[in-house]
Amino acid sequence: MNEGYRMEEQGFEDLPSLPLSQDSFKELWESVTTPSISTIPTATNETWMSGVVMSLIPDSTLQEGFDERLFELPPDVSPTDSLTPPASTVPTTTDYPGDYGFQLRFQKSGVAKSVTCTYSVQLNKLYCQLAKTCPVEVLVAMEPPQGALLRATAVYKKTEHVADVVRRCPHHQNEDVLEHRSHLIRVEGSQRAQYLEDPHTKRQSVTVPYEPPQLGSEITTVLLNFMCNSSCMGGMNRRPILTILTLETPEGQVLGRRCFEVRVCACPGRDRKTEEENANKTQNGTKSTKKRKSQPVPDTTVVKKTKSASSAEEEDKEVFVLHVRGKERFEMLKKINDGLESLDRENKKSKVAVKQEAPLPSCGKRLLQRGEKSDSD
Repeated sequence: MNEGYRMEEQGFEDLPSLPLSQDSFKELWESVTTPSISTIPTATNETWMSGVVMSLIPDSTLQEGFDERLFELPPDVSPTDSLTPPASTVPTTTDYPGDYGFQLRFQKSGVAKSVTCTYSVQLNKLYCQLAKTCPVEVLVAMEPPQGALLRATAVYKKTEHVADVVRRCPHHQNEDVLEHRSHLIRVEGSQRAQYLEDPHTKRQSVTVPYEPPQLGSEITTVLLNFMCNSSCMGGMNRRPILTILTLETPEGQVLGRRCFEVRVCACPGRDRKTEEENANKTQNGTKSTKKRKSQPVPDTTVVKKTKSASSAEEEDKEVFVLHVRGKERFEMLKKINDGLESLDRENKKSKVAVKQEAPLPSCGKRLLQRGEKSDSD
């Protein structure tokens, strides 16, 4: 055992000592000798394949030296060229038609209870039911660039809520099985719709490629669905929202922007009619106020007892002015007032007649007047 170990030890000592490499990677690369591809022996049945491979590889591609620019990118390639620009923290809600005259138009519908979607031009507000089709017509003055797309984004209207992200309520999310079930806005009838979420702001949006109008038409129709009610707890929770529809290039550059308010409710026609009437009252200076609890009427029985008859008559003669809106209401109140006036006149006549009539004596005897003596006296 010891002799074998010594023989192995002597064998290691006979090997030449390897110097430690202190050279650069370039010098190390050049020190390695690699055989030419043509000198590598191949099998007999693979000789034709090696010839084909060598014929396809030009001599200029086989470099013997180390290329220092091997890991450098070309000067015209940037790693951020393919990324879309980041979205702003607070999206802009001002209308911007742009150079292409970007506009929106909605179909005309009344305020009947049966309508599922209606738009108020006066309020620039869309009223719709949950998950019902809302057609939005897109108009442009000139054709946008190739590959342009439309993006729909929902934001809260009020300043105290604008930083929050608009999402569906947990109840409706749990009922849905789609991958983008947290998105409030969906595009119906398009298989090329993409549901995106900004990695920085977490705002959600849906994009669809812009399609030019068909022959004989000037509009492009986009079908939107709103998948949560405005009153849903844990979602919008009665907070008004705005929908921003933008025309963009494939790189994300905004070419046009339009914004409108949305209310998702059970009866769009009724809510539109009510809000338009309230807006008209506000403009006319008769703003509707909430009803306050009526205070109890003070007890005035004691005061009435102490009043004299003359003061009561003076109050009856006092005239009050009442402003009435509408001719029909005025005519109705006028008839009531005329009836009360005629009733007062009838009461006065009856009182005067009662005072003038003398009471008849009982048993046929005549009543004595003041200062008159009876026959017996």
